Amino acid sequence: MGDTRMEPVRIIKSKATPLDMANIDTDQIIPKQFLKLVQRTGYGKYLFYDWRFDKNGELKPNFVLNDPKYQGREILVTRDNFGSGSSREHAVWALEDYGFKAIIAPSFADIFYSNCFKNGILPIKLNASDVEYLIRDAYDEEIKIDLAVQEVLVAHKILHFQINESRKKKLLEGLDDIDITLKMESQIAEYEKKNSTSDHWKIR
Repeated sequence: MGDTRMEPVRIIKSKATPLDMANIDTDQIIPKQFLKLVQRTGYGKYLFYDWRFDKNGELKPNFVLNDPKYQGREILVTRDNFGSGSSREHAVWALEDYGFKAIIAPSFADIFYSNCFKNGILPIKLNASDVEYLIRDAYDEEIKIDLAVQEVLVAHKILHFQINESRKKKLLEGLDDIDITLKMESQIAEYEKKNSTSDHWKIR
């Protein structure tokens, strides 16, 4: 599968791609016919496939990701309930493989939100008026996301966001679930040693 280690997420600087739709589900993010790859990489070219391509495989000119001005942008700004539907982790893999490092929305589906942290994408919840501002007025402004202080800085505005401390730490240090388990390896070994010793003295 290759190296799938997560990169630390600390500062993200980019203009945004505005995806002005609510209730985008995981089947639109990555249609089910593309879930057959055995590795986590390679899904980016299938991201939003039915919206990006017509039945002949040609790019649809009116979809935002197909506009050349948005190529290479690392922040996706969208509306309520992003990532609803099935729990497929492939949806996050496709967004990450395409190049997005942060997603800003008023709300996310719970499982999708959790999957972002497992795969090194920062999901940011902002209130609807702040998202409206980013989509309507600030999509061509440079955005700086500072995870350590939980701020989105754009055009002299500072937008604050909340995040669970353990999830924040996971992204700042670039740790996936396996890394976190390995970091606790010595404590686990000590616990097992202690319990095996106490078992030895149990009255049988």
